Amino acid sequence: MTKKLPVMLNDDERKDLLKQANKRYITGHRNKVMLQLMFNLGLKLSEVVNLKWEDVDFLSEVLMISESKGKKGRTLYIKNNNWRGENDKEALQEWKVRQTNALRCLPQYVFSTMSKHTVGRQLQSRYIQDMVSRYAKRAGIEKRISPRTLRHTFANDLYWQIKDPITVKNALGNSSITTTMIYVHPAGSDVEAALAGRNGPEEAV
Repeated sequence: MTKKLPVMLNDDERKDLLKQANKRYITGHRNKVMLQLMFNLGLKLSEVVNLKWEDVDFLSEVLMISESKGKKGRTLYIKNNNWRGENDKEALQEWKVRQTNALRCLPQYVFSTMSKHTVGRQLQSRYIQDMVSRYAKRAGIEKRISPRTLRHTFANDLYWQIKDPITVKNALGNSSITTTMIYVHPAGSDVEAALAGRNGPEEAV
């Protein structure tokens, strides 16, 4: 049986989704940075809710992702001019200042709750799932999307930017190149070359 291809967003849909997060409001500011990192770094939902400020190194411009169950983590790079030409480092720095000022302290989690009753706590996965769905409807996106859609979009866009499936695999933290190629829509010859290992040995980033 033919497997259904993952849902992805085109660039206009990606930009329209990001526009729904209004930085005028503190939760909108938080959500905008969150969505931007998911699109630009391919973060999993679990990685977003568990991301801590101690995992972010602005000096080295890196973000450390720790995997559970003994799996090896990975290093992602936050630049003021990333592969999309967007400012992930600056976005995080601005959010850190606003979050700290609002809470009068720096919380443990990068994307914490901001309501007066639960301020500074870890966000629930369900909130992010509902937020993505709500923003998509508001943006007029008819596709049924979820946080995983943003990760799939990242994988596909990065592949076509660099045409290197091994780098995409490492950025996603996948153990298999076969899994990575499910997320991208390359030409048949590119898939064949990737699965045949013509791009050299797999190395951890």
